[in-house]
Amino acid sequence: MTSSASSTGTDPALPPEAGFVAGSGAAFNDEELRWRENLPFWAVHAAALAGAIWVGFSTTALAWFLGSYAVRMFFVTGVYHRYFSHRAYKTSRWFQFVLALLGASVVQKGPMWWAAHHRWHHKHSDDELDVHSPVRRGFWWSHMIWILAHKYRATETDRVKDLAAFPELRWLDRHEMILAVAYGFVFYFLGGMTGLIWGYFVATVLLWHCTFFINSLCHVWGNRRYETTDTSRNNFFLAILTLGEGWHNNHHHYQRSARQGFYWWEIDISYYVLLLLQQLRLVWDVQGVPAHVRDQVVAPKRQRVAAGPTVAPVAGKH
Repeated sequence: MTSSASSTGTDPALPPEAGFVAGSGAAFNDEELRWRENLPFWAVHAAALAGAIWVGFSTTALAWFLGSYAVRMFFVTGVYHRYFSHRAYKTSRWFQFVLALLGASVVQKGPMWWAAHHRWHHKHSDDELDVHSPVRRGFWWSHMIWILAHKYRATETDRVKDLAAFPELRWLDRHEMILAVAYGFVFYFLGGMTGLIWGYFVATVLLWHCTFFINSLCHVWGNRRYETTDTSRNNFFLAILTLGEGWHNNHHHYQRSARQGFYWWEIDISYYVLLLLQQLRLVWDVQGVPAHVRDQVVAPKRQRVAAGPTVAPVAGKH
């Protein structure tokens, strides 16, 4: 991915008439795509394709690919999304840094950049300021083109002041490209060319696009359980691919929850991993979804308030 820049403090989106026209495939100068800046993005795609052909497929390659994809997808869903973006559970400062450091392996910029844009998306989901709304700006823009626009390279630190308070997170955000290269060497050291190509390059490309599908498809394809103010949808197929992120309508209905599969049959592997980490006491206060929120009924406390106070009769008075 492209490297992060320092915060500009500016809004990261413009109305449709001022930028990318939905479905048109044309961007104005304020959202210009600077191809040189994005050479690493395209180089990873090329390395994945050419490397897979050169190294060839094997059971070892499959193991590297599946293992790397699954573990790093959790770093996207359980770390970048549910922790840094939504604070859906708590952890210690040292383990927060470990999570951020491991999260850098997904090569989706730093945790502050990721969280800042995601929080903005929830604040303006599918309205004129949403950075990656497919209903307003088309599939390809919402899928990946917005990431490649120079305008959105900066980390908007004013939106993540809680994260910016930690100098180690600011350091990770500034040096995400160095970390991305370093992880490539780690995969090569552990698995040779097979580990590098299938475990890093091929898995990274699939990791990117399955993450991007939540933006580009989960607002147009799937079912809507809740009448949210946006077009978010639940998609079983994408939930499997992304370890639970496909329950997108659930998530937009109640963003605070670390559990996005609200019912037992809605598979949410990221949530199960978080419960395991809670049992190990590495994280705590993993937020679930209250039954009244899930089932859309009045909360018990509110029912009692609405019914009014019950006054007992005073003894001796008729």
